[in-house]
Amino acid sequence: MIEARNLTKRYGDFTAIQDLTFQVQPGEVVGFLGVNGAGKTTTLRILSCYMPASSGQATVAGFDVFKDSLRVREQIGYLPESVPLYPELRVQEYLAFRARLKAVPRAKRQSELARVMDACKIADRARQTIGTLSRGYRQRVGLADALLGPPKLLILDEPTSGLDPLQRMEVRALMQELKREHTVFLSTHILGEVESTCTRVIILHRGKLVPEAEVARLRGACQYEARVAGPMGRVLEALRRLNAVASAEPIPPEASTEPPEPAEHTHIRIVPKAGLDKDPRDELVALMAGKAGEGWRLLELRRRIPTLEEVFAQATAEEGGKEGAQA
Repeated sequence: MIEARNLTKRYGDFTAIQDLTFQVQPGEVVGFLGVNGAGKTTTLRILSCYMPASSGQATVAGFDVFKDSLRVREQIGYLPESVPLYPELRVQEYLAFRARLKAVPRAKRQSELARVMDACKIADRARQTIGTLSRGYRQRVGLADALLGPPKLLILDEPTSGLDPLQRMEVRALMQELKREHTVFLSTHILGEVESTCTRVIILHRGKLVPEAEVARLRGACQYEARVAGPMGRVLEALRRLNAVASAEPIPPEASTEPPEPAEHTHIRIVPKAGLDKDPRDELVALMAGKAGEGWRLLELRRRIPTLEEVFAQATAEEGGKEGAQA
């Protein structure tokens, strides 16, 4: 659905994005992640034919964004971060106007308006003036506009930006429904949206892509968390000597309204050594059993997969030290 090869955009001496190469397959829901200023919006504007790239190539549904921009625009529904609406128009009037601009056939126009208003749950606001709608409902109107056509690809740029928590939940639920029928390319820095809606992530940092292999490595890395009773210093020293353990560090107690744990209880994060077939849990259980006579006890042991927030933080931190364009 999307194929980008070596996309670069420069503004004078400033490089917003550099050598972006990635693909989005039909039916995927892909999260396009990056901090503010990473170059996400620049990339989306190039893919939606809003602006040209300085160099590189890109196609959408097989059409070149530079040579066949009109055909590309027929394939996409684009929701920008700041939705441009006409506040004096009623919802149905605005969508009918947009349907005419998108060359929706007259015979299908009413059914198409009904379809997108029903999908975005704004049919009951059809006669309401856009300027009187809440921010959440204005986002829904913008999304209904993007759905007119209907397009093969939805490009959503920060779809929940500026919304309150309840409005974000409503828009996320709507995106869950949309992904059943559309390929979705979702740009955001709110990682909860990605966790709940996306099947794959692409991370952009300082105008460059973090290699997908690196993202996969970080997401696949596992750690272990243990709660033990025993002298902290001696427990940590013993864990660090285990053959399958790369590191063992205490986890600071989090703010909680629950009573604090006893002082002799230690919460530890254990990182296994890479490339070993040994499971550190086997060694840990054997260690604690051998120390039972000294009062050491294993209270809890669980495998922990890194969250997307942790993966994102590690990927951007590691890439931040490398030479690259600023964005």
